Amino acid sequence: MSKKRRVTTVYRYLTGPDDASFCHRVSEALSKGWTLYGAPTLTFDPTQNRVICGQAVTKDVDDLEYSPEIKLSEI
Repeated sequence: MSKKRRVTTVYRYLTGPDDASFCHRVSEALSKGWTLYGAPTLTFDPTQNRVICGQAVTKDVDDLEYSPEIKLSEI
């Protein structure tokens, strides 16, 4: 009998100023196997007078048992 494969889907929400560094963070996540989840979001921070971006990403990970202690940025 074969062992049942366990796949855990993990979720991250990346945020940051609307600049090249934010795009690089999203690009890095995609290059590490994360997938875009939904549309990006934008909001304006009047205190710092700048636009803030957000993008959700998900990743399916084999043989991972979910725990709140998981460091999602290291997956």
